Amino acid sequence: MDQESTNPVAATDEVTNDENNDTPQAGLPEVALIDLPDSWKEAAARAGWTSLMPVQSKAMPYIMAGRDLMVQSRTGSGKTGAFILPILERINQRQDTCQALILAPTRELAQQVANDAKVLAGDTGTRIVAVYGGTKYGPQLEAFRKGAHLVVGTPGRILDHLLRGSLSLDKLKVLVFDEADRLLSMGFYPDMRQVQSYLPSHRVDSFMFSATFPPRVMGLANRFLHKPDFLGLSSDNVHVAEVEHVYYIVPGMDKDRSLVRIIEVENPDSVIIFCNTKARVTYVATVLRRFGYDADEISSDLSQAAREKVLARVREGKLRFLVATDVAARGIDIHDLSHVIQYEPPEEAEAYIHRSGRTGRAGAKGEAISLVDVIEKAKLNRIAQRYHIDMQERPLPSDEDVAAIVSERATILLEAKRRERDKLQAERMQRFIPSVQALSQNEEGQALLAMLLDDYYQQSTHKPPTPIEPKRAKQQSRSGGRKRDGRRRSSRGRRR
Repeated sequence: MDQESTNPVAATDEVTNDENNDTPQAGLPEVALIDLPDSWKEAAARAGWTSLMPVQSKAMPYIMAGRDLMVQSRTGSGKTGAFILPILERINQRQDTCQALILAPTRELAQQVANDAKVLAGDTGTRIVAVYGGTKYGPQLEAFRKGAHLVVGTPGRILDHLLRGSLSLDKLKVLVFDEADRLLSMGFYPDMRQVQSYLPSHRVDSFMFSATFPPRVMGLANRFLHKPDFLGLSSDNVHVAEVEHVYYIVPGMDKDRSLVRIIEVENPDSVIIFCNTKARVTYVATVLRRFGYDADEISSDLSQAAREKVLARVREGKLRFLVATDVAARGIDIHDLSHVIQYEPPEEAEAYIHRSGRTGRAGAKGEAISLVDVIEKAKLNRIAQRYHIDMQERPLPSDEDVAAIVSERATILLEAKRRERDKLQAERMQRFIPSVQALSQNEEGQALLAMLLDDYYQQSTHKPPTPIEPKRAKQQSRSGGRKRDGRRRSSRGRRR
């Protein structure tokens, strides 16, 4: 198993003292390895555990008690073991059907979680399968026919099997969202809602684990969980109103391209980008528009009526990127702003506080990102020292990092679009298979395919996020069932 599971003690220094953690008022007592049943201790020994990590000690009691839970804990903190062990305890090996489903955003994470689960399960007879796209259906179908108890998969491929009828969730007991921030914010949401419509009418205990819970994810979580408890187990606890301050060190002559790479990786829902001069505002806005982003600008040159028109588009969720100077942005109040990006540190230290204060409003989590070259980093350090701000450095994404991320997002979007096709459309599509095979064999053809993918990605992702749909009365998070086999399936149908 990976470091997250094999060395429970190693991640202890990543967890803050209890007074900084966010725990439920009616919190359950923690457990230690010595408190666990013998079967759990045997599983821990197989994985090389010598003690429980804090996230495991705190979260396991809630999972066993069946209390819906959101757990915010950093990568490497042991969260995989926190939900796998309780899940294995609740599986009935004599029942040949899916009893636990773990959703993961990537095939790599699905493989990792499934492998960790197999180590912990040992020879207990629990059948575990990883299900993800880009591979043949045969082995996955065979695993379902044999009666896989624990299924770990990406939303798209899980939905494919549900639509085909090869996977049934009628006997599901436990549902886990691993890396929930990515599952609910990078294009998976429509698939997640469809998967939800296949959940059984009986009680299904649901849990979300994530390193961060951005505002949009917090807003969507209650659509999948019922009155969840929240455990915050790291210093960047995001359940309460808070702004996270991060910076990237970027080449001074390549700051515009660095900004684009950061935006692609961060994928902010809505953002104000601050510059120190009107000329720089116009330049940055122009760069973003040329890269396909819906960006606009405000500066002191605009009339008040023109400024209000631009701001109205931001507040209505119709404009994703706003570039502005400090003067132009003074007094702006946008409650759902997820990010502030400082293209350059402000001339006045106080302006940093005003800029970063544009996000993290109304009890939401916000993120303030600064782009600095080597010289500007000294200025940012002085601001951090003056206001006692904990600045976290992140590595600048490479072109390869961005390529991998956008490829993954494009694949997710295309898979979802293909599922929407009826039989005639699917049949019509087959006539292009020989062309695709031929084009992929040479550089010119690959360029044509890349152009089509780029156009589709730009049209699909470089626009404001879809507004969160209002909750329906009396259905709340368990609404959204879809008609199947002549009957409407409730997405949860639980009773507390």
